[in-house]
Amino acid sequence: MTFRRFRTIGWTLAAALALGGCTASPSADPPPTGRPVPAGGLRLVAFDSCDEALRQIRAAARAAVGPWGLGPGRDLLRFGAEAGADSGAQKAAGPASAPDFSGTNVHEAGVDEPDLVKTDGRRIVTYGRGVLTVVDPATRRQTGRLALDPAADRFSGQEGSLLLHGDRALVLLRAGRASESTVPGRRPAPGVVGQARLVLVDLAAAPRVVGEYRIDGRMVDARQVGATARIVISSGHRLEFPQQPGERTDAQRIAANRGVIDKATLDDWLPRYEVRDSVRTVGSGRVGCDRVSRPAGFSAASTLTVLSFDLGAPALGAGDPVTVFADGDTVYSNGQRLYVAADQRWRTWRVASPEARDVSTEIYQFDTAAGTPRFVAAGSVPGWLINQYALSEWDGHLRVATTTGDTWRRERSSQSGVYVLRADGPTLKRVGAVTGLGKGERIFAVRFVGGTGYVVTFRQTDPLYGVDLRDPAAPRVTGELKINGYSAYLHPAGDGRLIGVGQDATGQGQVTGTQVSLFDVADPARPTRIAQHHVARGWSEAEHDPHAFLYWPPERLVVIPVQQSGVVTDGADGTKRPPSGGVLALRVGDKGFTVAGAVDHPGRLADGGEWAPIRRSLMIDGVLWTVSDAGLKATALAGMTSLAWVPLT
Repeated sequence: MTFRRFRTIGWTLAAALALGGCTASPSADPPPTGRPVPAGGLRLVAFDSCDEALRQIRAAARAAVGPWGLGPGRDLLRFGAEAGADSGAQKAAGPASAPDFSGTNVHEAGVDEPDLVKTDGRRIVTYGRGVLTVVDPATRRQTGRLALDPAADRFSGQEGSLLLHGDRALVLLRAGRASESTVPGRRPAPGVVGQARLVLVDLAAAPRVVGEYRIDGRMVDARQVGATARIVISSGHRLEFPQQPGERTDAQRIAANRGVIDKATLDDWLPRYEVRDSVRTVGSGRVGCDRVSRPAGFSAASTLTVLSFDLGAPALGAGDPVTVFADGDTVYSNGQRLYVAADQRWRTWRVASPEARDVSTEIYQFDTAAGTPRFVAAGSVPGWLINQYALSEWDGHLRVATTTGDTWRRERSSQSGVYVLRADGPTLKRVGAVTGLGKGERIFAVRFVGGTGYVVTFRQTDPLYGVDLRDPAAPRVTGELKINGYSAYLHPAGDGRLIGVGQDATGQGQVTGTQVSLFDVADPARPTRIAQHHVARGWSEAEHDPHAFLYWPPERLVVIPVQQSGVVTDGADGTKRPPSGGVLALRVGDKGFTVAGAVDHPGRLADGGEWAPIRRSLMIDGVLWTVSDAGLKATALAGMTSLAWVPLT
């Protein structure tokens, strides 16, 4: 099988998905290489043919393999060193209308994110403990139930999430291992960590499965704009290196492992998939080598695949994959473009010198405005990301907030910065930066609002930095606020206000419980905190998962789940505190917070299982709905009185 020569990754994919592998003879040993260090600029090139793809992959793997094989996502492949000629360089949603219900708390308006509960105002759909459940908010009754994985629970590592479009729900979950070794004397392939499973469910009547897609690897994340869902999958290799007991040198072990690489086919490297309808398999194979590209320099011994599905179509199809030899752990999208980032923090665990612990984050940009995702550019920045909120695109520029240096050892050489990148041909080039934030600390929260960035760092106190990014070439810090504790999530509340959720702390940095802060950032030079609400010995899931945070602008209402290490019913100020595992509701006034009330669920599941804390909240037609694994509760905002309890049984 031969493809026309691809000089760039900026192609339009029109060929049908290739199902078969291609083989080639083993290549000669590549020249020795030193420890790979990610470069500042990245470039992706496509393979010319299946034979060329296999030759380059084998050569890169032979150079990288060690005496114990290739670790999943931990060994870097060096492409291009032995290939000779360069393969060439590349060529070069609007905001949603105001609903009467709250959707998932997302980073960008109009770009949905998967979560354990979804609503369109006329139904509430949840997934938990292997079961999809539909609740009618009008009648406050359960109207549908579908068991998809009865063996799953919160502690099985198989917790799923949902996307919703019309009468279709896409359930994103993972099954068990994709395969086990059946060869005597060989270990199971370390790169294969499991199998991502996407299940399409029709909700028009009783919930029923209408399609399923399975692919080797783990789901990194997903985004949805309209009916189009983009799923990012990270897959490992399928090589099985021999167990080598006895007195053997590292050179002997490496030679044996290279023998395995020499016999490997593309099926051992590229993700395999299976497409099913409601009852049977209708297609299977692996990602075609015409859909695969690799960096011109170093890369991971794993692949990153972006799948696209139309949730309004009758079936899922083959996913229209685009695959890159790379790692990925953070996904950000503004609807028009999708970014996948991978930091190299794992390298800090393997080296001793502070210089070698200065890692970088690689970023891949795809155009997802329509049709098949198209690679646009790649680049890297120093340091590592806290989460997707450290990325934001504005006016064609990508802003990235990272922490560099060592935050775990005694010398505390860390500091943070904000970098501004813009696509220039195939490269995301740096056009501006501001560094030196929070020396000796690390980032705990980031939020970009228009041309301004807010960065929270913490070690003993909580500096909140305001960064003016309106001039991409000359970003600058405009103001700084130092208070005890920290915010782990920041949410814009309009009118120059910012809400922070995190932990209060002593002057020595010892945390004391959940803290909700209200900041006035209208004056960039003088940010202030005008209110604080503290829950002693509390912590909230919203601190590490923003999907657990609800802000309902019509009522200026903040709702977060709060758990406590002891039951506290009355505070020193006479206000009611939320019980362990409940939610706290606060109203945001001009001068601060007032407590609207608290909601609690039954402490245990109906079947006598483990304790089930409230995890999500949403608003539908003026009613507050709270969600746990045990059930859903409808609560009237006036007096926070209970209206209905819907058990998930």
